[in-house]
Amino acid sequence: MAVRSARQATTGECAMAGATVGFVGLGAMGQGMAASLLRAGHRVRVWNRSPEPVAALVAQGAEAADGLAGAFAADTVVSMLANDEAVERLLLDPALLAGAKATVHLNMATVSVALAERAEALHAEHGIAYAAAPVLGRPPVAAAGELNILAAGEPEVLAGVEPLLAAMGQRTWHFGESPHQANAAKISTNFLLACAIESMAEACSLAEANGVRPTDLIEMLTGTLFPGPVYAGYGSMVAERRYEPAGFKLPLGLKDVNLALTAGAAENVPLPFGSVLRDAFLDALAHGDGDKDWAAVAAVARRRAGLPA
Repeated sequence: MAVRSARQATTGECAMAGATVGFVGLGAMGQGMAASLLRAGHRVRVWNRSPEPVAALVAQGAEAADGLAGAFAADTVVSMLANDEAVERLLLDPALLAGAKATVHLNMATVSVALAERAEALHAEHGIAYAAAPVLGRPPVAAAGELNILAAGEPEVLAGVEPLLAAMGQRTWHFGESPHQANAAKISTNFLLACAIESMAEACSLAEANGVRPTDLIEMLTGTLFPGPVYAGYGSMVAERRYEPAGFKLPLGLKDVNLALTAGAAENVPLPFGSVLRDAFLDALAHGDGDKDWAAVAAVARRRAGLPA
């Protein structure tokens, strides 16, 4: 795997000079990412299904796109939608792609491997280069332009959009020349995060059932065996049962677990713990935790252990 700093200048910077960027999808992540592009001096044309985020970005210097066609009239399109269904319905419209002036579409959402493959083929039919660049980081990280970006696509395409990646992230990790490879890497990463949350939840339940404070356990673990932001951040949320405000909602966690199971089944890769995770997320949703952070799946382990909610 090649690794390149997203702050490093590339020849693509010249190609971006004076170009317009269409940005589609201004959710919690997309707003910060589009704002980072504006701060870096890019001309950004924004579109979103609800108007409020558009108005907020216009106040920061963006242009409001005249529908999706207006966004795809830019030189390059960046999209950050919630799931496969939204990407399929809004962006994989043959009529939209046939009328597009954009030469590159950079999809930064976490989508399935299968959808990434369909998207690449459909864009190629219409003469539009397609690359994938899903991200690691929560909304505050996106707003600060400090995401880690997992990218895959033709090298010349990624070189051309490098100034955009540099504006939105602190580092770009390259995973191959086929866009779906970046999505496979992101799905694998989120699967591992879900496993970490579940394992911490079970360990904390075991400790608490034997009279040990979960906060003491997590403090020891993150100071010895498992240092780093994942165990420190999610560990404290699990130990303190602190699931709001949600930085990454529980239904999105279930989506990513299902993406991993689907990708595994397509390549005959068993993910036995994935089935455990899926059922735990479904249990959490059934108990009304859909608006909480995906760390709230820890409440399922507590219920199974007979511990108080």
